[in-house]
Amino acid sequence: MPGGLAPFRSRNFSIMFAGALLSNIGTWMEGVALSYYVADTTGKASWSAIVAAAAFVPSAVIGPIGSAMADRLNRRRVLMIGSVVQGAIAAVLAVWVGGGTATPLGITIVSFIAGCVSAFVFPSFQTTLPDLVPRDQLVAAVGISNAQWNLGRIIGPSLAAAAIAIGGIGLALWCNALSFLFVALAVLVVKVPQRFGEPRAVFASLADGIRFARGNTEMRRMLVVMIAVVLIASPFIAFVSQMATNVFDGEASATSLLVTAQGVGAVIAAFSLGPVSARFGLRRLMVGASSALCLALVAYGYAPQIWLAAVALGVVGLMYGWAFTSFAGVSQQAAPDEMRGRVMAVNMFVLGLGHPVGTLVQGQIADATSLRAVTAGSGVLLAGVLAIVFARSRRVVAQLANVQPAPAWSPD
Repeated sequence: MPGGLAPFRSRNFSIMFAGALLSNIGTWMEGVALSYYVADTTGKASWSAIVAAAAFVPSAVIGPIGSAMADRLNRRRVLMIGSVVQGAIAAVLAVWVGGGTATPLGITIVSFIAGCVSAFVFPSFQTTLPDLVPRDQLVAAVGISNAQWNLGRIIGPSLAAAAIAIGGIGLALWCNALSFLFVALAVLVVKVPQRFGEPRAVFASLADGIRFARGNTEMRRMLVVMIAVVLIASPFIAFVSQMATNVFDGEASATSLLVTAQGVGAVIAAFSLGPVSARFGLRRLMVGASSALCLALVAYGYAPQIWLAAVALGVVGLMYGWAFTSFAGVSQQAAPDEMRGRVMAVNMFVLGLGHPVGTLVQGQIADATSLRAVTAGSGVLLAGVLAIVFARSRRVVAQLANVQPAPAWSPD
């Protein structure tokens, strides 16, 4: 078995991978179904933005709390209870939306609740990975875990389109509700060791990470680029269904096509990150991918046909995947071992806050102008911001390519 797939030799890892993949497929089926329902019933990009933001906002606050509690609570119990609760919430959506009586505001509230549960549970899944594989296979296991999410992005939309065609939106939503059973079954079968860590104040840990990021040159530079990409570029994710339905006048299959195209690009990014970063350097890849993302967004925004839009969106997914993974890589290399968790919490906070804010703003602008103009304009705006950032520090690319791990750090 190739080294990159070595974690599959572990029975426990394989079982957890299968359960998580099936659950993620269901999650993407629900995402496509809800996006299509909101786009079709409202015709407003702002509502798609509000629903997407409601599901994402909890990761800014609940995510760091879940990360801290993952070292204090029984992770097996958290995963089990979390799967049951998530399945119940998905069932409520299936009944309500499937019956055609759901309102955008109601979906927003339920999405927010589901986002809170997911943000709390997901860190327990992440921290379980090191106990499922040998230490020398951990990096490969993390990469496979990331690829698994994007595989769900590829498979889920296609199955959602088929389910909607066969049994309507309700069938796609029920598939997601049932998918959480596979996670629960996987947790029942797999032994999840528990190593309780030293209790720490959640927001004090986040403050430590912020202080380190402010004091480290490479972290500051990376965060400037990350904030720009998250605020300006990432909102395209929330508007894929609006582009398919209201720009190209497509049905659920059109939404599935575009979401799948983005997923293909993201999967390619996940599996190619190793050799590409080894060839060019992780920091040069971050700068190059962020810059290329600008052109890809313009091409996607003004694509004349949906098939050309799908190709452009695949490139957007590839560049966004490279850029976003690079942010995490730069953070981990810049931070000393004892600070990595707290520094990664800063990244999570930036993503959890920046993405919904950018999405809400662009949704309002899209309703007043056009989604094409906003999408292409985000690429132009991002290019301008990055040009200013790089111009103010002429040596940024060379210095990013030569960062060394930081010395031991103390909050005192």
